[in-house]
Amino acid sequence: MKIMFIIASVCKQPQNGYVRSWLMEPLAIAVLSALTPTKTKRVFYDDRLESVPFNEKTDLVAINMEAYTAFRAYQIADEFRRRNVTVVLGGVHATLMPEEAITHADSVLIGEAEGVWGKLLDDFSCGKLQKFYKDDSCRSVKDVIPDRSIFQGKNYLNIALVETGRGCGFECEFCSVTKYYNGQYKMRSIDIIIEELMTVRNKPIFFVDDNISLYPERAKKLFRSLIPLKIKWMSQMSMHVCKDEELLELMKKSGCLGVLIGFESMNKDALRIMKKNANQAVKNYDFVVNQYHRHNIAIYATFVMGYDDTTADTFKEIYRFGIENKLIYLAFNHLVPFPGTPLYDRLKRENKLKYDRWWLEPGYRFGEVVFKPENISAEELTSLCWEYRYKFFSLNSNLKRLANKVHWSSLPRFLTYMMLNFGAKREITARKGLLIGGVQKDRLG
Repeated sequence: MKIMFIIASVCKQPQNGYVRSWLMEPLAIAVLSALTPTKTKRVFYDDRLESVPFNEKTDLVAINMEAYTAFRAYQIADEFRRRNVTVVLGGVHATLMPEEAITHADSVLIGEAEGVWGKLLDDFSCGKLQKFYKDDSCRSVKDVIPDRSIFQGKNYLNIALVETGRGCGFECEFCSVTKYYNGQYKMRSIDIIIEELMTVRNKPIFFVDDNISLYPERAKKLFRSLIPLKIKWMSQMSMHVCKDEELLELMKKSGCLGVLIGFESMNKDALRIMKKNANQAVKNYDFVVNQYHRHNIAIYATFVMGYDDTTADTFKEIYRFGIENKLIYLAFNHLVPFPGTPLYDRLKRENKLKYDRWWLEPGYRFGEVVFKPENISAEELTSLCWEYRYKFFSLNSNLKRLANKVHWSSLPRFLTYMMLNFGAKREITARKGLLIGGVQKDRLG
């Protein structure tokens, strides 16, 4: 049997190339490949980097998708099915919208693959493929080391994605993680994590966990195990551990260059509505930043714009916060009502969605606000997000923030700062206005 794995792109524009910062190894494909019996032939095509060979003979096509790539994933799936090739869809979007996905596929894998991928392949081999596969066992993450050989020849960013755990214990209104993982947090064996890291230690590491510090004592054990490896890493975490000096020191000793933290809003009422409980407990964001900076850990801060408190002054306040605290990066993200989230349900209930299924809306472009904010128009919110992204990564801003010693205290830190900031405006321009699912007509012929 031969399986063709595919990652769909947001938008196909071969003449311009793909947004470089989006070109990271798709870890889910490497996990699927590792779960596939070795006797099965496996090939992988990344729609972001290369043409999908529709005429290539294969028994099964497996496509991973999320909301922004759903339009393109369905295009690819429909073309293979037109050629009588069996298609399986999986990933976050397929999990949250299985009834939609099955209209473009022969089968949909709902949730995590570890517990059902083998059965799906067995059923397919026997001609008994079911429409839906879902693992309801709530088992722990299977200790499998991803098969990165599947990425050979692909021009990805020089960074290895590694997973130490899945899920997040918080329930933020706008986040699809809790729904996707059924509110669970699953941890991999630290021994297996270290074994995997030994195979990629020549690269910087990004731990893809949604909240690597959710359980501080477990995180400390992990960080202690990282120290002998002498790696450089970044990850995502919440600010609830900002007073834990031991944890912050272990992060520093284990090679942490910086962390992505969802600050989300400066307004307590907005934090309450979005159920950002960890942030509500912190009285002073400046204190949070100072705690990490004291331990030589840079801060990549994200904010979401579009709650009822959002006005033009909100952008000014957040911009000032980023400059004064000399953050390595600041993301002005507008709210995105991903399907399956409480935010999506609320906005639909309040009749504030511009389109019910914005991810399939013809003409929808990346960065467009798809709901009706309370105190600002959707068009103005869209415009302000782009304006302040450019402003934060202007030469003047980049140089001001570089004055923070955290960013130049070592060569890896300096290079990380330069990579994130001095190419940011080019990356912003590359993303701006991308037609979701846009593709040259001859690409599907």
